[in-house]
Parts: sequence; C-alpha cells; structure tokens
Amino acid sequence: MIRINQLKLSVGHTKADMKKKAAKMMRIPEDKILSLVPVRQSLDARKKNELLYIYSLNATVSGKEGAVIKNAKNVNVVLNTEKPYRFPEHGQEPLCHRPVIVGFGPAGMFCGLMLARAGFSPLILERGEDVDSRTQKVEAFWRGGELNPESNVQFGEGGAGTFSDGKLNTLVKDPSGRNKKVLEILAEAGADPSITYINKPHVGTDVLSRVVKNIRQEIIRLGGEIRFGCKLTDFSEAGGRLISVTVSQREEGGFYREETIPAQAVVLAIGHSARDTFRMLSEKSLDLQAKAFAVGLRIQHPQKQINFSQYGVEEPGSLGAASYKLTKQTSSGRGIYSFCMCPGGFVVNASSETGRLAVNGMSNHDRAGTNANSALIVTVTPEDFPNPGPLGGVEFQRRLEEAAFNCGKGKIPVQLYGDFKAGTLSRAFGDVEPAFKGGYSFGNLREVLNPSLTDAMTEGIDSFGRIIDGFDRPDAILAGIESRTSSPVRIPRTPELESAVRGLYPCGEGAGYAGGITSAAMDGIRTAEMIVTRFSPSFY
Repeated sequence: MIRINQLKLSVGHTKADMKKKAAKMMRIPEDKILSLVPVRQSLDARKKNELLYIYSLNATVSGKEGAVIKNAKNVNVVLNTEKPYRFPEHGQEPLCHRPVIVGFGPAGMFCGLMLARAGFSPLILERGEDVDSRTQKVEAFWRGGELNPESNVQFGEGGAGTFSDGKLNTLVKDPSGRNKKVLEILAEAGADPSITYINKPHVGTDVLSRVVKNIRQEIIRLGGEIRFGCKLTDFSEAGGRLISVTVSQREEGGFYREETIPAQAVVLAIGHSARDTFRMLSEKSLDLQAKAFAVGLRIQHPQKQINFSQYGVEEPGSLGAASYKLTKQTSSGRGIYSFCMCPGGFVVNASSETGRLAVNGMSNHDRAGTNANSALIVTVTPEDFPNPGPLGGVEFQRRLEEAAFNCGKGKIPVQLYGDFKAGTLSRAFGDVEPAFKGGYSFGNLREVLNPSLTDAMTEGIDSFGRIIDGFDRPDAILAGIESRTSSPVRIPRTPELESAVRGLYPCGEGAGYAGGITSAAMDGIRTAEMIVTRFSPSFY
C-alpha cells in the first residue's frame, strides 16, 4: 500500500478533487487508483482567506507499487510501513476464575471488550446504572432534583466521559496501534467514521450513549457479564496474591447484598472520582501516592466569536464549530491552560457528592450550541494540598467543591469576568447568554479559589485576550469549580501492570495512568493484553 502525505485541498473539495490530486502526486492516471482511504486530516487555518485540509492517505493502485513510488519522485509518496494492531495469544498460567473488571468507563469497557473477544468472559462491576437509567437520573438532577451519589455525571455506564464532548484527542505516542484500534471500535459501535482520521475527533454526548450501549451488548454477546449497581468494597489476598473481591450489589427496594467473588485477575478501572474506593485501597497493602492534577474555572464565550478568531468567519459551515487550545506560564511560575474545550456546548453540574459541587463541559455531536466553553485550569501539586498522605489531593478537591457549593447556594456559582477581576458580585449577564445544564446563581468565585489560583486565572485570561480577540471580554461567563480534570492519586504498578498485590491491575484514569477517553481506553486494551499474555482461561 502507498502512503501519500501532505495532500492539500480547499475545505470545499470533493472526492473527485482528492482522486485527481492523488493521481497527480503519484504521476499516474486516475483510473489506476483502486482506493483512497484517509489516515489523517488536519486543518491549515493560517491564512483565513485560504483554509486548507491537509491529508495523509493510503492508496492502492493497479500495477507495482514500488514502480509507482519510484516514478512519482515525490518525498510525500512512500511505501506504507504502518503495522496493523495485533492482540496477543493466550499465555500458559491457568485462570481458574473469570477476570473481574471494576468500573465500566472507557478503561474498563475496552479492557472488557478485548478480553471478551479473546474468550475470557469477563465479569464487569459498575457501581452506577446503565446509560439510559443514568441519563434519566442526571437530567432530573439538572432540572433541580436530588443528586444520586451512585448514578450521576461521574458514575455509571461509560464513565465520566459519557457526559462530555466525547473528545478523542491524545498526546500519547502509539507505535502499538492501540489508539487507532480504539477509534475503529468506536466507529464500529456507531460513532461517525471520520473519527478514525480527523485531527481533533469527537463523538458527542448524544452519540456516546448509543456507542457505549452497543459495546456493552457486544461484550454480553461474547460471553461477558455486566452488573450495574455493584460496588467494590474490599479485596482479600494471601501471600501477596489476590484471592477474592467483596462487592455490594444494589437490589430492588434499595437493599444491598454483599458477595465475595473468587478472583485471580481483577482490573481496577475505577475512574478519577471513586473517592470511597480510594479510601478503602489506601487502607490495604497498596502504596497509593498523591499526584499533581489541575483545577480552575469554566469560561463561556459566543461560539461565533471563536469561529471568527479561528476561521475568519462567524458561520463555519462544513468546518464545524471552531475550537482553541491556549497555554500560558504566569509570572508566579504556575501554568494555566485550556482543557476539555467544548465548541457549541454547555457547562454542566458534574457533582457526585452531597454538599459539594463540580462542573464539566459537554457538547452534542453537531456542536450547534450558542456558546463555546472551556476549562481554564492551573496545575496543583502535593505541596498545595492541605494534608499530607495519599489522599491529600482528594481532600483538596473536596474543600474546593464545598466552597463552590456554598458560593452558589447549592447551584453552579457564576460570575462575569470583569466582576471576577474586581472581586464584586455580578448582578446580570451581558451580551454572552448563559448555557448551562443544571441550576446556577451569581456568586463571588474568589471565595472558591485561593489567591494564587485567582491571580494565575486573571493573568492567564488577560494574556489569552491578546491571542483570541475578546477572550478577556468583561461579560465572559465564569463558573466553578472544575476539579475533576484527572485523578488525584496514582496506584503504582509493575512492568506487568500489577499493583503490589499480584493479580490486581490498576488501570486507566482513576489509577493515574490516563487522561481522557482515548488514553484510558488504550490503557484498558494494554491491561487486557497483559492478562491474556499471562493466562489461559480454565474456568469453563
């Protein structure tokens, strides 16, 4: 197969235009091209009056590929040496009990799918509900209902990413092909096929719910089992090896049934918000460690403003709503950067604990909302945490979330940027119309952030106003607190991906080894590989 790189076309091009350009670059007639498959697509928006798509393509042609490449005399026409992803063969150690996966977010879901495809019939435990029931609970909460601590934006089928923009960006280098495999699986499950090649892929909240359900059904079809309303409460070991897990299963009528499940291989894909599970694990023979993460506020601007800055037009047409990525090293030495930018989206109440409040951003697939929003976050380290120890970051998050809850009187606290700088309470919105999921009220967000974070926030936003015109507009809407950017703990693991307890596999974002849907799913696949490489299923 031939790889064509740096093929440039105007944004309104057709498939015929692509074939014509590819033929020209390979110096062959168009009818010699049998197929063209996009591998990557990125947008070159440096010249606002000449927006271009830049492609890498895989081409199959009639005739000898080597001769075509030689005749092309073009450094961007080369032999495709990319190797397809390969899942390993079974190992030799007998696995007498089916593998258990704790958590059905991206890490647990993809680990479960790969194990099911390999014939390992995983048992997956998820403390939250299936995506349909969960969506009903979340929407009721956003309408003013009571928070369900076990079924919310953080917990349930699909994990925290289900109620997000569904961004699939990752900075992870991936010679193994796991990244591409994740995108292919998502497309097979119902996501737009373009996610396999566009530069900044996303699925969209509305589509994600269907995708995760399709993956669940595939796992079940292949012999896996998924138990919702089932929470890990303990595990047992002997001689440094895992022997069982204890779970609490929610049943009809609100009753709970405790069960001990024998297990040799358990994947801890618990997500970044399973604070009660972190507490239990910290009391076991695992060396949990506090780790750095980031906290901050969400900011909203009119999407048309961002479109004009990035594309030179307010209505982007086929380009879709524009995004941005901003970063700044402040005078205090703290970095501030945009995170989880949601074009055409909403700021949502993402709380999971009573009396505490956290926010996140989400967009539907069409990204057709009026506003753009993004988190602006500042890195915090264990030196910032109020208490030492592995759960210091959890305590730090909780204090911020309690302050946010009090600041907004139980609702999302909101403040215009001009008032935030002045330290005064906002009284009315300006020209930026609020776009929220969940109740909100005006509050002074300086009461939530400490002075060093507040100073970094204002310095950063003013700096970003020199990059995106109007980013620092006084009526930009701030909301807080964005505290669940990544896990506040790390569970150390060996080169075989096991914890200090053999057979216990910390995995994904909650264990401190991922940061987003794609990297968590990749880590889930990698963990499945380790289990399959070691074991042979002997539990039938």
